[in-house]
Amino acid sequence: MNRPPFKAGRRQVLALGAATLVAPGIVLGQAAAGDYPKQPIRVIIPFAAGGPTDVLARAISVKLSERLGQPVLNDNRAGAGGNIAAEAAARATPDGYTLMLGTAGILTANPHLSKVRFDSQKDFAPIGLTAGLSSIMVVHPSLNVKTVKELIALAKSKPDALSYGSSGNGSASHLAMERFNREVGVSIQHIPYKGAAPAVNDLLSGTVQVMLIGLPTIMPHVTSGRVIPLGVSSLKASPLAPGVMPLADAMGVPGFEVNNWIALVAPAGTPKAIITKLNAEVMGILRTPEVRDQLLKGGFEPLTSTPEQLASQIDIELTVWRKVIKDAGIKID
Repeated sequence: MNRPPFKAGRRQVLALGAATLVAPGIVLGQAAAGDYPKQPIRVIIPFAAGGPTDVLARAISVKLSERLGQPVLNDNRAGAGGNIAAEAAARATPDGYTLMLGTAGILTANPHLSKVRFDSQKDFAPIGLTAGLSSIMVVHPSLNVKTVKELIALAKSKPDALSYGSSGNGSASHLAMERFNREVGVSIQHIPYKGAAPAVNDLLSGTVQVMLIGLPTIMPHVTSGRVIPLGVSSLKASPLAPGVMPLADAMGVPGFEVNNWIALVAPAGTPKAIITKLNAEVMGILRTPEVRDQLLKGGFEPLTSTPEQLASQIDIELTVWRKVIKDAGIKID
């Protein structure tokens, strides 16, 4: 028997639509990724324009714009140690059109240093690591030490006699040295400064004897011989400091690493397919020789990761810095 063609009633059409909406998320995700992006993308930068991070931001934004066919605009939001930018990004609509270049300090140390209005684990969707700013431990030649173990022995023989400079309370250079103190059981005293430049000046004069500071800031003085390099804070030797061994090896503390990495994140709730697409595009950009060379010249070491690896990195370092900050009694006024 011939049956008439099936005609869906209004209820059936609505039911079919509802079923489509609650079907596996990959259907919606694929649609979102396929249509994305339809408009300019904004990347919030937690620092003032013209700073070192702008080198990284421009390198990524220009290439990402070319790949996606939409403008990628940098939005500098300096202030409060990066918290202003992080709070703005956390509150943004999770549609893939607002991203943030967040640092290890902002995402894993700041929550333990002051009251912040964001949760690094709940308010952001990790996209991937982009670059690292490794530090190097250096000492004034007057100490007559050439290795980390010699520095440790000297510091133990003269408790509280040595001092280190930092760019301020709660800064990366402060936290890194306090972690070092606790890992090797010494008490090198902290002298905070208002920025890296005055701290370096006092290191060069011998007013303070030790610093653990970003490679680009101090390498000219390493090259000139005005300070002695003892080790880099990355797990592997850095191309920016040829011949200088990792601190983990120099200290005899496997796994010791202090890397002020920078990562791309989006507001929590951003569709997974968009996160996946952005990760693939940005990691592809970072692997190109042109961009790698550009970042290395700017003092950055290119890094790549999956969103899951970045999420794990944030979890681990939140725990590490919580302990360091609590044990050292670090407070931000």
